Amino acid sequence: MVQAAIFGCAGPQLGADEAAFFRDFDPYGFILFKRNVDTPEQVRSLVDALRLTVGRDAPVLIDQEGGRVQRLGPPHWRRYPAADVFVRLNTIDPEAAEAALRLSAALMAADLVELGIDVDCLPLLDVRQAGAHDVIGDRAFGGDPATVARLAKIQVEALALVGVTGVLKHLPGHGRSMVDSHAELPRVDADRDTLEAVDFAPFKALADVVPYGMTGHLLFPAYDPDRPSTQSPVVINEVIRGSIGFDGLLMTDDLSMEALGGSIESRAAASLKAGCDMVLHCNGRMDEMVAIAGEVGALIGPAAARAARADAERMRARAAATPPSKDAAYRLETLLAGLGTV
Repeated sequence: MVQAAIFGCAGPQLGADEAAFFRDFDPYGFILFKRNVDTPEQVRSLVDALRLTVGRDAPVLIDQEGGRVQRLGPPHWRRYPAADVFVRLNTIDPEAAEAALRLSAALMAADLVELGIDVDCLPLLDVRQAGAHDVIGDRAFGGDPATVARLAKIQVEALALVGVTGVLKHLPGHGRSMVDSHAELPRVDADRDTLEAVDFAPFKALADVVPYGMTGHLLFPAYDPDRPSTQSPVVINEVIRGSIGFDGLLMTDDLSMEALGGSIESRAAASLKAGCDMVLHCNGRMDEMVAIAGEVGALIGPAAARAARADAERMRARAAATPPSKDAAYRLETLLAGLGTV
C-alpha cells in the first residue's frame, strides 16, 4: 500500500539502495532539489526512475518559486523573478502585474512539464511583515492579505493550465517569523484576532482552490504554547482544517528542518498524530528515511481520500494542459522591462 510520505533522493541519479528502498516502502511521492538537477535529459531520467520504483504515476514535487528559491536555473532553464517583483509592478500597473505573473507561472510550469514534474510547491501565501526574518521576504506577494490572495490565485491557476498542480504554503502563515525555521523554531506572538484577519486570510481565500497544502514549522502561543504548528492538533484541527477550511492533502514542511526537535522518527510520528496526512523529508539521507519508514503507515481513511482527490486533480491538470504561447517569454520580458527584475 502507498505510504504517507514524500521523500527526496541523494543525487542526480537514483542509487540501487534508494531504488530498492522505494520499491519496498512505496512512498506517496518524491521531491527534487538542486543536488538532483544537472541537465534536462538527466532530470527526465531521474523522474522516470523514481516513478518506476513504485510502479505508478506518483507525484514529483519541486520548489520552483523564482527568485532565490529556484531549483532549476541557468544554463538549462530560465531565471524567473521573485514574487516581490510582481508586487512592485502591481503598485504601478495591476493589469500588467497580473499578465506578467500569468506568463511567468506558465513558463515555469512548461519547464516542469517537459521534465515530468507535476507538482510545484507554490503558491506561497505568507503575508510579509516589516521587521520579520527574510526567510520569507521577497518570496511573498507583499503585506496586504487581499493582494497576496489575488496574486497567488492567478499564479496557481496559471500553473494548472499548463499541467502543474500547486501546494498552499506555509500553513497557517510564516510571514511573522523572526528566525529561519530551517535553523530554529520561530515564535509568533500575534493574537488570534490579528492572525485571523491577516495571516490566515489568504489561505482561507484559496482553501478550496488547491488540493495540496504544506505546514510551516512555527509556534503559535495564541493557539498552542507548547507544540509547533506541524505537530499541534489544535493548530491543525482548529485553524487549518477549521478556521481556514482547508480539506486538501496536508503535508509537513521538511522534517529535517531544525525548527522541529527530537529524533527524525519522533518528528514524523508527532506530525501524523497531530493530523498531518503526509510527512515530507527532503535531504535524501537513507538512514533518516529508513527511520521515518518505521513510523509512517499506509495512507488510509480521510488521508487516503484527500490523496485520491489530489491525484485526480493532478491528472486532470495534466490531461488538459495547454502550453504557453511561443511569444510568452518575450511578452514577460516586455512587461517587466525597466524594473531590473530577473
